[in-house]
Amino acid sequence: MQQTDIYELIECMTTLIRSEERKKCTELGLQPVHFQVLNYLSRCNKYSNTPAAVANYLGMTRGTVSQSLIILEKKGYIGKTPDANDKRVVHLQLLPDGAEILKQARPSDLFHSATSILRSSDSPPSDANVFQQALTALQKTSHSQSFGVCKTCRNFSEKDGGFFCQLTQEKLSTDDSEQICQEHNPV
Repeated sequence: MQQTDIYELIECMTTLIRSEERKKCTELGLQPVHFQVLNYLSRCNKYSNTPAAVANYLGMTRGTVSQSLIILEKKGYIGKTPDANDKRVVHLQLLPDGAEILKQARPSDLFHSATSILRSSDSPPSDANVFQQALTALQKTSHSQSFGVCKTCRNFSEKDGGFFCQLTQEKLSTDDSEQICQEHNPV
């Protein structure tokens, strides 16, 4: 079995994390973009807490960010302060209610559970497979399908000079073996 491309593993982890964030945001009445703005503001310095910096960091239009900032300010999650030297510049700050909702929206319980799974594993993560093991732990914790790359599945095998799925008992093309499968069962 071939090792998964690190990009693919990170992409799968990111998708899983974003999915958990969306669930939490929905429960809290937030849009994912609001979570991203709050998260950024909790981590940026005084030179990076402007609407333009938020838009640049998130790769969003200033209009999208502007609308999100209006909503977050109305909810009491962020504050705006004019710059002391340049009145055209506005600085944003995360308010206590914003910090609290951000804390609630972060899927930290997912990571705590995944860390427990990793620590209780028979073989601790090594450099070669740390991403695969971390992804597997995250997927087990969230009880989600893994949607992993076919060739990294425990049901993937090589048979008669080709590829074979032991779950479906079918031959696989090279293309199939390199694409995401919802029946993925991580090794």
